[in-house]
Amino acid sequence: MADLSSTFIGIKSPNPFWLASAPPTDKEYNVRRAYDAGWGGVVWKTLGSEGPPIVNVNGPRYGVVHGADRRVLGLNNIELITDRPLEVNLREIKQVKRDYKDRALVISLMVPCEESYWKDILKAIEDTEADGVELNFGCPHGMAERGMGSAVGQVPEYIEMVTRWVKQYSRMPCIVKLTPNVTSILPPALAANRGGADAVSLINTIKSITNVDLDAFSPFPMIDGKGSHGGYCGPAVKPIALNMVAEIARHPETRSLPISGIGGVTTWRDAAEFMALGAGNVQVCTAAMTYGFKVVQEMISGLSQYLDEKQMALSDLVGRAVPNFVEWQHLNLNYVTKAQIDQDLCISCGRCYAACEDTSHQAIAMSPDRVFTVKDEECVACNLCIDVCPVEDCITMRELPKGSTDPRTGRVVGDFADWTTHPNNPAARLAAE
Repeated sequence: MADLSSTFIGIKSPNPFWLASAPPTDKEYNVRRAYDAGWGGVVWKTLGSEGPPIVNVNGPRYGVVHGADRRVLGLNNIELITDRPLEVNLREIKQVKRDYKDRALVISLMVPCEESYWKDILKAIEDTEADGVELNFGCPHGMAERGMGSAVGQVPEYIEMVTRWVKQYSRMPCIVKLTPNVTSILPPALAANRGGADAVSLINTIKSITNVDLDAFSPFPMIDGKGSHGGYCGPAVKPIALNMVAEIARHPETRSLPISGIGGVTTWRDAAEFMALGAGNVQVCTAAMTYGFKVVQEMISGLSQYLDEKQMALSDLVGRAVPNFVEWQHLNLNYVTKAQIDQDLCISCGRCYAACEDTSHQAIAMSPDRVFTVKDEECVACNLCIDVCPVEDCITMRELPKGSTDPRTGRVVGDFADWTTHPNNPAARLAAE
């Protein structure tokens, strides 16, 4: 099997799969079970400084979005940081780290945005022999009124300031966890970089309401007839997370900043996609909460097999797809494809026809005996038919060769002008003016 051993900002672990800071990493019992199941590292659930007590609700803490088969697509939580005493957490962390020296153990922190708080807690953290700290600047619920969580992560100046404090008062590697509840992920990432962060992790959860109880007329999860927004995670947030990771990985000022990818990692393939777009490792929460800690074993075997088949080292995977993530105007408009239907695989369900006829380009014909064919003169290769087809590889795209004529436009394939200089491109028009 391929070697999955990982070194992320100097922190070594037997594989790149870490558990994210969340309920699965709240105590020694959980973390020991996680390590024994095969996880390469954990980020201990967020600790706070001494001060006003953390009191969690004694009722439903999670809302969920299910697929048609009851599969968990998204999970919303209203749980706060750990409500266990700081000294208990620190004692357990120290013991676990001594017993699992080959595993990564990073401590998530969230304290008020004042220098003295950070200085004090970092002294205590140092004594645990943990491998690093992760600054929780992303939690979107429950702590904003104390000037913590996403209230910090949404202000780049605060991110830079606190990161500098942490680097000043601690020898440990520092990961800054970023919130997706911003219009652009780049200003927070740039601020973390300026502050001296060793890495960033993203995404934290998305502010959300998953559903409404239509009898009690309250958002869910519901506590005594009332509900609140929570943090959304799970497979549904993966596309958002991938985009934000890639934006950081390709930006000139942050492309060398290590990234720990978070957001909907459920399978080895999800992890590989994050790593291809620039993540040095991945963190997982919802998959473990849904399927248990042993889900990591499939991730390990799957990623190992994939790397073996590609004859690729783990380090070669990281960032492999970043050069191919470009702005729209840099896409090749001389590349022309058309859908084609494999009649041997087609089950005549008609989903492609209904979707294209009603909502797209009327490019699929249906014969009286329900044989479906593509009308090349109408097809724009939008891919919708493939997306709705229930049979894998029944519908595919074929590339038209250069020099042939596109039946839809009458244009010779390969003769389209460079879009970056095309007069219909607004940027090109502005440059010309």
